[in-house]
Amino acid sequence: MTALGFLYPGHSAEDDYPRMEQMLGSDIRLQVVHTDIGEDAHRVDALLEMGSAARLAAGVEELRLTGAEAVVWACTSGSFVFGWEGAHDQVRSLARAAGLPASSTSFAFAHAAREVGAGRVAIAATYPEDVAGHFSAFLKAAGIDVVAIRGSGIITAAEVGTWGWDEVLALARAGDHPDAEAVLLPDTALHTAAYVQDLEADLGKPVLTANQVTVWEALRLASRRVNAPTLGALFTKEPLVQAHD
Repeated sequence: MTALGFLYPGHSAEDDYPRMEQMLGSDIRLQVVHTDIGEDAHRVDALLEMGSAARLAAGVEELRLTGAEAVVWACTSGSFVFGWEGAHDQVRSLARAAGLPASSTSFAFAHAAREVGAGRVAIAATYPEDVAGHFSAFLKAAGIDVVAIRGSGIITAAEVGTWGWDEVLALARAGDHPDAEAVLLPDTALHTAAYVQDLEADLGKPVLTANQVTVWEALRLASRRVNAPTLGALFTKEPLVQAHD
């Protein structure tokens, strides 16, 4: 049995994780520990505080008790707002505190895009435009070409967590671009686990979503490969690419 740990900010779409655990259909256990988010706002100052070392470290001990083999900070905006180097520092600090291999959802997106062979991507974000721009800059630092950015102006994770299939499909369609080899939906507050396969069928290309890539990244850190077609192209590619930064 492989136990994987996730530090998840607050409460919005954490039920994606038990859903994905079932979809993986193997001896994988996804352990979610919630962190205190402070102010629920997709605003740079609030996001920097949400992703601070102190807030992440507060959840580490509970996570270690689960027997997790790796930990991922399950938050996109609370990692990419630190910038490429700052996000590396954040992950290194988390790894030291946990005594485990560590990563974040932002790095998961960069690694997952490479895994599905997407050098050009479109961003379909729930965030305001300025926050989405920080994600674009992060991906560009990872060597990924962002051909389109769509922001939705949603301020709180609580609101994002209420979105269902109709809203997610509309977001993905609005954010897609003919030149994009994949569409990225970067918000772990957004329910997407049940929708990835249908989104890819609709758009005709890989769709990478925050909670999906977060779980894939944890599996990568633990050197596990699970074939789960219901979680999209990312979980059907062979072989697993061990990405390094």
